[in-house]
Amino acid sequence: MAGGILPDSEIQHLFDTGGIRAERAFDADQIQPASLDLRLGSVAYRVRASFLPGRGNRVADKLARFSMHEIDLKGGAVLETGCVYVVPLLESLALPEGTRAAANPKSSTGRLDIFTRVMTDGAQEFDKVPAGYRGPLFIEISPRTFPIVVRPGSRLSQIRFRTGDAQLGEAELADLHGRERLTSAADANISGGGIALSIDLQGDADGLVGYRGKRHTGVVDVDRRGVQPILEFWEPIHRSGAGELVLDPDEFYILVSHEAVHVPPAYAAEMTPFDPLVGEFRVHYAGFFDPGFGHSGAGGTGSRAVLEVRSHDVPFILEHGQIVGRLVYERMAALPAKLYGTDLNSNYQAQGLKLSKHFR
Repeated sequence: MAGGILPDSEIQHLFDTGGIRAERAFDADQIQPASLDLRLGSVAYRVRASFLPGRGNRVADKLARFSMHEIDLKGGAVLETGCVYVVPLLESLALPEGTRAAANPKSSTGRLDIFTRVMTDGAQEFDKVPAGYRGPLFIEISPRTFPIVVRPGSRLSQIRFRTGDAQLGEAELADLHGRERLTSAADANISGGGIALSIDLQGDADGLVGYRGKRHTGVVDVDRRGVQPILEFWEPIHRSGAGELVLDPDEFYILVSHEAVHVPPAYAAEMTPFDPLVGEFRVHYAGFFDPGFGHSGAGGTGSRAVLEVRSHDVPFILEHGQIVGRLVYERMAALPAKLYGTDLNSNYQAQGLKLSKHFR
């Protein structure tokens, strides 16, 4: 098999051959075109602080030291803002040599400002699974803006599997953009290993440019769609005359890219979450873009990237058209059986500015 990101059929094959193990069968929609959703187990541990196990150490042993409280998730449980929780996942791995993985929050998780990171035994980095890893998976969860309700089987994170060197170099990326038009920018900025995205602060016909999360709200049940009133959780932000927005430290914003984005079927993309060269803020907790996102053949014409934005330490002024992040493209090891979009009735295909699926 050529190097690249494993598609849905190869993820299923990993499960069938024991490379992915689970305490129960996969959910019908758990496998995505280029990733696998990860499911929470039945217990959460409230811990004093975030931690990494480190080389040669098990997460379970660290939990015995750092856990403050054990929470039964069966029947649903509230995870509070400002707290850190660690949850064993239903999935574990016995990866073949040469197959590695990386995790990221799901799109809806990022849009709720839920900070999540996946850990393995012996991990020295979050969200990275070394080639040939055999062992359990754990997720660290820290709700930042809204308290949330979760239960066994809730899906907050996703994982991609890779072989070989999948990432496109700048010359390859420029060639792909010339052939496939990866963004709608008239003059695409390709550097630093990715293609730039800028911010839209002009807004729609009503001047709506984004949302700021409210504090001291009710809870969001991560498994219930379209039930929460937007204005109980979000403050709409409208266009200013100057076309700029001041990001307040520790506030959470949902904004949108100025450019439409296209991920051709033979590729997958990921947004770099933070670049100190463009400002002291983080963009896009959930960085995976699946094959078919924004692809016209999958109903995605005009899809833009929704950006989860948080400023660090100091107020920061964003201006319309300012570069806020870069999309890195990688080759798929094979074409996926289904594309993001109409094949899967995907939530965020053909999107503009859009909150998570939980709001109405």
